[in-house]
Amino acid sequence: MPSPFTEVEAGGRAVKLTNPDRPYFPGLGITKLGLAEYYLAVGDGITRALAERPTTLKRFPEGIDGEAVYQKRLPHGAPPWVETARVTFPSGRTAEQLCVTELASVIWAVQMSTVEFHPWHCHRSDPDAPDELRIDLDPQPGTGFAEVVRAAQLTREILAELGIEGWPKTSGSRGVHIAIRIAPRGDFIAVRRAALALAREIERRDPDLVTTAWWKEERGERVFVDFNQNARDRTMASAYSVRALPEATVSAPVTWDELPDCEIADFTIRSMPGRFAELGDVYAGYAEAEPASIDPLLEWSARDERDHGLGDAPYPPNYPKMPGEPMRVQPSKARHPDAGQA
Repeated sequence: MPSPFTEVEAGGRAVKLTNPDRPYFPGLGITKLGLAEYYLAVGDGITRALAERPTTLKRFPEGIDGEAVYQKRLPHGAPPWVETARVTFPSGRTAEQLCVTELASVIWAVQMSTVEFHPWHCHRSDPDAPDELRIDLDPQPGTGFAEVVRAAQLTREILAELGIEGWPKTSGSRGVHIAIRIAPRGDFIAVRRAALALAREIERRDPDLVTTAWWKEERGERVFVDFNQNARDRTMASAYSVRALPEATVSAPVTWDELPDCEIADFTIRSMPGRFAELGDVYAGYAEAEPASIDPLLEWSARDERDHGLGDAPYPPNYPKMPGEPMRVQPSKARHPDAGQA
């Protein structure tokens, strides 16, 4: 019979963990307690990555083989020391989300069956002004991690031309994320347009390697730059977040020098604690990095529209129709006489 509960110490707080022996990664023998112990081992890193950011929780009450719950509101029963941030969704509705201010909040989220942490790209002090631009490099069928690394290196070259620093990490699934610290002076629409302009420039430099095509039927065997990850309420796995995959891979911050020799499988719930103990948090300098301005990217956006006829691109299907957005229907259906706008 599983143990009814145990207590773990997290940053000076005792956090109750019920059903600590419940299997969460059955193929690896990793339990709920094992998941909590992982997050304790990388505590400084995960807390720093989530600090003051509204966070969506991907919960698995029965382990990763069970149903996933995307928790966009703070689960009931939170102790009084768990803090929140209020966010506004594209629909106009609002919610209080988990806002991590200490390690104990992370462990409490594990108690609530959270495996993955997905923070917004803004701080709770100004949740309508993103302070991070995110580049999500996603390999399409026929491409792999080697192509993603090439796309990441090309992205770094373009950012260097603008005097902007990018911080890479593996996604923990198939791709690479690059975080750019920006001054929180624009709204989600502006930051998304800046990301789209950067994505189009990456594609322009190597169109055989990279695509910005939103519709999968147009992407081909290329790396997709998902500019829509910068829209309101779109989130990506946090640095140090475990992914709900059988191998228990982790979204791992890496240095640019390491990236060419990395593989997704190098970073798991079992290997990451040792790496963290040896190297510490390789993202530790991110919060103190000089914020970049998105103005040069917005100038590229205006240039693309003026000189190349490239206006906005489609939003995800659950968003309301946005100003200036093109027809939101896949090209093969748009050619049908009855096709219309979403």
